[in-house]
Parts: sequence; structure tokens; C-alpha cells
Amino acid sequence: MLKRSGYRIWNRISLGLLLISLIAVAGPGFAQSKKVTIGYQLIYGPFLVAIANGDFERATGYKIEWRQFDSGNNVATAMASEDVQVGPVGSSPFAAVVSRGVQLQLFYIMDNIQGAEAMVVRNGAGIVKPADLKGKKVGVPFVSTTHYHLLTALNMWGIDPASVHMLNMQPNQIAAAWDRGDIDAGFVWGPALARIKETGKLFITSGEIGRKTGKRTFDGMAVDRKWAEANPDFMAQFVKVLAAADAAYNKNPKAWTLDSAAVKANVRLIGGDPKDVAETVAGYGYPSLSEQASSAWLSGGAASGAAKALKANSEFLKSQGSIDAVASDYGQFVTAKYAEAAMKLK
Repeated sequence: MLKRSGYRIWNRISLGLLLISLIAVAGPGFAQSKKVTIGYQLIYGPFLVAIANGDFERATGYKIEWRQFDSGNNVATAMASEDVQVGPVGSSPFAAVVSRGVQLQLFYIMDNIQGAEAMVVRNGAGIVKPADLKGKKVGVPFVSTTHYHLLTALNMWGIDPASVHMLNMQPNQIAAAWDRGDIDAGFVWGPALARIKETGKLFITSGEIGRKTGKRTFDGMAVDRKWAEANPDFMAQFVKVLAAADAAYNKNPKAWTLDSAAVKANVRLIGGDPKDVAETVAGYGYPSLSEQASSAWLSGGAASGAAKALKANSEFLKSQGSIDAVASDYGQFVTAKYAEAAMKLK
């Protein structure tokens, strides 16, 4: 009896030692069991530098699968189907997807779109004034910030959108169609914007439209609400890295030279010509972390700058038949808590 009892005790001890040794060996693997899929768009900016440097993985300890998309609308679709947990989405596609009931939250303003998105008209297309757009073919990614601002501009000019042949094209398709001579104008962002400007004339920028109408646009970082609530530490660290990348650019934008690591990282991830990167990035505004957490952007619920912009965007989308209804409160889709948490990190 003693022998059997001793045998059982020895087996338990041996099993315990085996489990301890397995945990010790597999320790790093256990840490990497935390995984997340994050999207990124074909938009130049400090965000891409942080991706290229591996800053997000080091700061969060998560294994990240990076997935590239042509537009914010495609990112929003992937998030709605839960294929992607975090990703950059323009204010227009974000407004559209949450208006349909998808539970996403805006937690960081990637950029305030100013001159980085614009309409360019082809040389020789006969487009000199807004009225000349009637009957012309304009390439634009539907349900994007440029689509929203194109419709806003047409409304501002008193032009019936039905009189303009708007073609739903992704940025790379716009550039290709431009080269073939298939379109008369394009409303898009870089690197496609820089490409069509080479043989076209700048007609109007999103910054101008925003100033004239009060309807500004931005690119925001969105997250699946439930996933964010289950991973608050990741969210705070992720925001801290985003803010650090933006702060580095704001401190010294002239450091983005042709042969700089930042420009090379942007080209490596999404392509394009190095000479266009700095010019494109300079067209955006990058709010500081304290600005992010203020009422100008994320704080204040329905009264926050972001929520008010989303509501105005949604009302316009509904008037165009792009969505069926406008939510009563867009503050529920905006949160400053992760920016506030990031500010407390050392």
C-alpha cells in the first residue's frame, strides 16, 4: 500500500514538474497567443512608419496580422464582418457603417483631411468652372471621404449630382483610368492624387470644401467595441504608439526627405514615388494626444467635434440615399477613454 501511494505521489510530482517545464519552454508562445488583425489603407503617414518599425508589436506584446485595403469603405466592410478588429476608416464610411448598426468605435483621429484629398481635372477636358463638370466622367471611391466631399461640393455649387457621371473606382483604378484617358476628373488621395496631378489641374481640395461648408472630413482609427473593451491595455498602448509617431512628424516634418527612413517605409508598404510622400503627408493635420482627448475631437459625447462631424456626414448620406437612417446620437460611436489612458502611461 505504501509502495502504491508513493508511486502515485511520485507520478503527481513528475507531472507537475513536466507542466512547469513545458510552461517555461512555451512562455514566449503564451504571450503571442494574444493576436489581432489590423488594417491599413493606401494612405501615406506616420502610422506606416510605426508599422514598419514594429513599434506596435513591441509596445503591446500582441502578435499582429497587418492587412492592406484600398479604401476605408473596404476596411469598414471587413470590420463589420469581424475579419478585422482595428483599422483606419474615413469619416464618411465610418458614419455609414455605424448608421447601419455596426458596433464600432472611433478612438483616434488619424488625420484631419485638408489638402491631402482633392479633385483634379484633366488638361484639355474643358473643365474650367464647376458647371463644366456636367456630363463629365469623375472617378471617386464611393462611400469615401472624397465621395462625401464631391457631393458636398456639387451641392455647394448648385449642381445636380445626376448630371455628373460619377464612377465608383478605388484609388489605383482612378490612376489607371486617368492614364488611359477614360475619366475627365478624379477626387482622390495620394499616391494616386500625385499621379493624376502630373497631367491635370487642381480644381478644389477637401480643405477648401470643409472651410466653405463647415463639413470637414477626417480619417479615424476604429475598433470593434467588444474587442476593445476586452483588451483595454492593448488599446492604451496602441494609442500611445500612434501618438508618438504623429508627434515625431509634427516635431520635424522636414526630416521626411527622399532618402529618409520614414519616406522609405511608406513607399515599401504601399508603393508610389518617394518624391510624392512628403508633399502628401504635409496636406494632412495630425492632432496631438491632448487634442485627441479634448472636445475638439473625441471628448464630450454627442457634443464632441468628431460626433458632430459624423452626424452631419450621415445626414448628407441619407439625403443622397446612401443610408436609410441617421442615428440619434453619434457620441456612442466615439470614445476618448483610450486616448486618456494613453496619456497616463509612462
